[in-house]
Amino acid sequence: MKKSFTFIALSGAILMTSCVSKKKYVALEQELQDTRSTLQRTAVEKEELEGKFAKIEARVADYNAKINSLKESSNEKMVMVDDIAAISNSTKEKMRETLTQVDPNRLQEARTLQDSMNLAVSHNLKGSLDDSLKDDEDISINIDNTVVMISISDKMLFKTSSYRVSDKANDILQKLANVINSEPSIEVMVEGHTDPRTINNAVVQDNWDLSVKRATSIVRKLQNEYNVAPEKLIASGRSSYKPLVENDSKENMAINRRTKIVLLPNMDKFFALLSAN
Repeated sequence: MKKSFTFIALSGAILMTSCVSKKKYVALEQELQDTRSTLQRTAVEKEELEGKFAKIEARVADYNAKINSLKESSNEKMVMVDDIAAISNSTKEKMRETLTQVDPNRLQEARTLQDSMNLAVSHNLKGSLDDSLKDDEDISINIDNTVVMISISDKMLFKTSSYRVSDKANDILQKLANVINSEPSIEVMVEGHTDPRTINNAVVQDNWDLSVKRATSIVRKLQNEYNVAPEKLIASGRSSYKPLVENDSKENMAINRRTKIVLLPNMDKFFALLSAN
């Protein structure tokens, strides 16, 4: 009887031990499941956070792009030059840079923004044609009502009393054509001027005839030899009726004998082009 009791007690102890181990196992398994669930939630939350972060980064990049765009727009804001020409702030800055290269004595003569613009465009355009022309008295460049006017002495283009273009004009016409061809918005009027002395021969009837023939000679050369589109060209003659100075001396008459190249550009694009050149 005593042995039976001992066996029953031992069996009960083993059974109880087995039950405790199973409970621990179940508890551990539940803990494992909970840990897995937590990890899964963490992974999902991490993915969501990464998505939100990417969206925030994209928004920041978008804001930066807008800020840069606003800065650029500010630089390109158009301003008026003495109520006659519209240029952007960035072009105005380029103009200031150019003026630092202009002869200080000439710079002192500039009283208005338009005077400064004349000097800057003149400096750049002469430089585009030829560095040696920057101080050449036979070429003058001015702006009037957004029009760029280049006045060239007849001795640089023609023989005396002739409308045939001289060979020495080739270099300046080539460089002028390069400027014209570089900007599609430019139209060109070539305007012939003479002094008042009477002329009449087998090929030229009078000064009207000579001024027009000189203009058409330049136009044809620009078209045929330097590939300037003919639809951009205008030929005109003014005879002796628009003198720059009184025709009271040989020197003054030489000043009045000239060919005026009138460029009709978008001023802002034109100055940007010359600054780039």
